[in-house]
Amino acid sequence: MLPVTLGEGADLDGFRRAVRRLIAADAAPEAVLWNGGALSLFGDATESALGSDPPPVSLPRAVGALIETVVCHRDPERYALLYRLVWRVLGGERALLDQHADPLVHRLARLDKAVRRDLHKMHAFVRFRELRDADGDARYVAWFEPDHFIVEAAAPFFVERFESMVWSILTPVGALHWDRRSLTVGPGAVRPDGLADDGFAEGWQRYYESTFNPARVNPTAMRAEMPRKYWANLPETAAIPALVRSAPARVRAMIEAEAAIPRHRAPDKAVAAMARQEQETLAALNQLIARSEPLVPGATRAVLGEGPLGAALAIVGEQPGDQEDRQGRPFVGPAGQLLTAALEEAGIDRAQAYLTNAVKHFKFVQRGERRIHQSPTAGEVKHYRWWLMKELGLVRPRLVVALGATAALALAGRSVSVLRERGTMSFGDWDGFVTVHPSYLLRLPDEGQRERARSDFVADLRRVSGLL
Repeated sequence: MLPVTLGEGADLDGFRRAVRRLIAADAAPEAVLWNGGALSLFGDATESALGSDPPPVSLPRAVGALIETVVCHRDPERYALLYRLVWRVLGGERALLDQHADPLVHRLARLDKAVRRDLHKMHAFVRFRELRDADGDARYVAWFEPDHFIVEAAAPFFVERFESMVWSILTPVGALHWDRRSLTVGPGAVRPDGLADDGFAEGWQRYYESTFNPARVNPTAMRAEMPRKYWANLPETAAIPALVRSAPARVRAMIEAEAAIPRHRAPDKAVAAMARQEQETLAALNQLIARSEPLVPGATRAVLGEGPLGAALAIVGEQPGDQEDRQGRPFVGPAGQLLTAALEEAGIDRAQAYLTNAVKHFKFVQRGERRIHQSPTAGEVKHYRWWLMKELGLVRPRLVVALGATAALALAGRSVSVLRERGTMSFGDWDGFVTVHPSYLLRLPDEGQRERARSDFVADLRRVSGLL
């Protein structure tokens, strides 16, 4: 047996180096003992045997993304499982991840899902408390207990979200420290004293109270989404009993106020109306969208999202097309028909997904009797982004798929190169996946290109199905 010793936690770099050397040495998975021997792969004896500068290993993008996630899991067999995957892929099974019934693929998918869920919980349930140093400067400190080794993987989210603050996130498996300029990763810690609720924590509670939706109270689902292990760190949990008790009366008031929703021209007025009337239902939001003047000229109606509340999967496109504008439904034109067929081929039931667009009105130029699609500007995407975020917040999907660059811009809040960044991506509060828009496939001039691009698109949707 060839022993391989990696660092504690998620040693992605060490695993990559080990894979290069093992593949160069043609070491089969059954001949490798991961973190199980007294000798290290990087010790003098084994390094001289395998070589110190092996060539790189080329893997499909989806395999690389899976490795980056699964190394964060606590399962002691994760490295052995991942190396077995690499060995089989390099042995000719390039599409192995599409074989969802394969025992290895199924187990790795479960590990991947567990890590992603843990990341989502960390993004959602970290709560900072304000501390003051001897000079009176503020520093914000949070305590979190992850299930897996996700601290470094979660860091970019917090740096982007809290860039202007000086903060530390402490966990038993590692710590993050940000000073407005650079990030430092430190060792694990113990829960510090002095993290009592303060004005900052009170702000979290007021925010939770203002966004609480009484029409969708489900204590069982709430406990599943917000497990008890996190409650000690969440100041808003103190408000939940009273909010649950008052929910029936608030729902009755919402129903009585529903008919009084006025016509609005802009999202900022709509937000004010929602706040005043406590309208927190998708139906109320859709009424506001439908009654708002289109920002893009010529559109005849707002095309609303379609699908069940609580859908596990939400699919976001760019904007309605000609047929969508005429019928008032998303994804019913040629691109929508292609999407429906690809979803079916990937094993995804369109009826169980929520489909919507980043821009709610059809933008076009008239050429004779034809209405030619025009891409929305970044300003138009920003104008409609409020609606989209509110819509997804009410649907509450587990995974959001962005079809094309416009949808990715709306969800990520930045420009996204779809072909370069294709695959999994964080969209703030949601786990995301970026792929091409089906209209891209229709525009390809060469039949061979179209067929290859369609095959890649279906493979992306199968990957989405696996993530769910």
